[in-house]
Amino acid sequence: MSIKTGEQAPDFTLPRQDGTAVRLKELLQKSWVVLYFYPKDDTPGCTQEACSFRDSYESFKEAGAEVIGISSQSTASHEAFASKHRLPFILVSDEGGKVRKEYGVPSTLGLLPGRVTYVIDQGGTVRHVFNSQFNARKHVTEALEVIQRLRPAQPA
Repeated sequence: MSIKTGEQAPDFTLPRQDGTAVRLKELLQKSWVVLYFYPKDDTPGCTQEACSFRDSYESFKEAGAEVIGISSQSTASHEAFASKHRLPFILVSDEGGKVRKEYGVPSTLGLLPGRVTYVIDQGGTVRHVFNSQFNARKHVTEALEVIQRLRPAQPA
């Protein structure tokens, strides 16, 4: 079963690229979260997607959201990927794909891990889901548009 808009996002604790633990529930206490599942570090589509999130990261922060990339590679792989492409956001390692399964992220052609983005509000409710294996950049624009439209403006 895939997690859908309006449902609660399953909580998780996973290691980030530097090995420290990240818990979704703790991040949600501070901001909205854009959780994007991607197939593999350093592949063309995944690099394009990660660099698009990187290039828009300040806009996400200004809109009150944190970005988290999640795939099954190791923390060492994530650390190398983040360093190589100067990624300012969190990458977490879901070795074994447990969280991917909890969210119901589908595979493409039964082989490739899917590419799905979830926009999660501070109450833990999924406000938007975007699933597209081959349109990596659209994950970024869709997520940012949803946050800017739905998240209440914060006083300056």
